[in-house]
Amino acid sequence: MAKTAIDKLDWIVKVVLTIFFDPLVQGINRILRGNLFIGLIWILTIGLFGIGWLIDIITMITKKDITFLA
Repeated sequence: MAKTAIDKLDWIVKVVLTIFFDPLVQGINRILRGNLFIGLIWILTIGLFGIGWLIDIITMITKKDITFLA
């Protein structure tokens, strides 16, 4: 999987971005990783209606690399 600029950020910065701006940041991150359709869905549905947003927060805090719709 290709590393994006978001992947190179500090852990605490990624957690803060995920908590406050997840649908936009993670949607763009998914688009940059080559998954245009999922990235657009992520942005337009606000992180899959909040469920994906919670999953992203949990995975960022626990530092796991879960590729749920990545």
